[in-house]
Amino acid sequence: MSDVTLNAAATVPEAAPRSAPLTEVGLVGWARANLFSGWISTAVTLVLAYFIIRWAIGFVDWAFVNAVWSVPNNQTQACRDARGVGACWAVITEKHRFILFGTYPYEEHWRPALCVLLFVALYVVSAMRRFWRPSLALVWVGVLTLIGLLMWGGVLGMPYVPQERWGGLVITLILATFGLAFAFPLAIVVALGRRSNLPAIKAICVIYVELIRGVPLISLLFMASVMFPLFLPEGMNVDKLLRAQIAIILFAGAYLAEVVRGGLQALPKGQYEAADALGLSYWHKTGFIILPQALRLVIPPLVNTFIGFFKDTSLVLIIGIFDLLTAGKTAIIEPAWQGFGVEVYLTVGAIYFVFCFAMSKYSQSLEAELNRHRVR
Repeated sequence: MSDVTLNAAATVPEAAPRSAPLTEVGLVGWARANLFSGWISTAVTLVLAYFIIRWAIGFVDWAFVNAVWSVPNNQTQACRDARGVGACWAVITEKHRFILFGTYPYEEHWRPALCVLLFVALYVVSAMRRFWRPSLALVWVGVLTLIGLLMWGGVLGMPYVPQERWGGLVITLILATFGLAFAFPLAIVVALGRRSNLPAIKAICVIYVELIRGVPLISLLFMASVMFPLFLPEGMNVDKLLRAQIAIILFAGAYLAEVVRGGLQALPKGQYEAADALGLSYWHKTGFIILPQALRLVIPPLVNTFIGFFKDTSLVLIIGIFDLLTAGKTAIIEPAWQGFGVEVYLTVGAIYFVFCFAMSKYSQSLEAELNRHRVR
């Protein structure tokens, strides 16, 4: 009897696995769990959705439907008639070259435009892990040298353009790129110095970090612009952009050093002991075992600091350097375009957002890729 029962049971096909209900997974499941989990949550969701939809419709009407996109010969009456109803994007149409390139000679605008493209290409190549080789440093040196030649000119038939004529987006990229490129190695050296067993080196690094972090960036820019020339020999002058660049490098290096030091301290002690057990020298241990793991741990705060300093380059306006934001402000000083600052600030903000959002998304993907081994 038992054999018959077992044979019958063996012939019964197994039930196929069923998928989860649509109301429990996917977008519907997420909305049900997070937006409509109770009557209070549902009420708040509906109220917020009403205001968001109403604002979105009004913004679309203002920014696109009723907007003025161009005006003939700076005749801004059409924009003034549409004020409060539609945006005046004609100010961007007329002033976009000044916003992007400042007072750079009009007929030479192709040079800063090419520099912006070179910066973006350099960022893209540097973000690809297959290019993470020692030769990438040579690529950086070559591209940055080419950017300098394009901006200054004076060679290959390009007329010389003094630094005082530079401005706009390219100045923001120069300050941010050179600043972070030099500040990051400085930060690593300072972070290692703060953990050094040599009292003199440790004291110097601690004094540098605490002194720089104890003052705002504006004060460093003022010192670089006003006080630093007073200590130079008579007749010697250092370019204003270079002075601002050095101040930004020193300021960013101090903050990044603390981030890197946090990664060094968070690394388990066993990693140091394992490296010592292998008989590695201090520099081999630091370069191949300690630093890679420490930097991987602090990718989010590192990128957060990068984003902050990219936006802080706008503070150079106080010493008369025409960065992107300053060029935007100056573009609407002309009486014909006064009163249309919202459109200019939205455009400038969109440019900042594109670069900052790209850094944020890249850091998330890089962190996920480097920590893939931690996923179980």
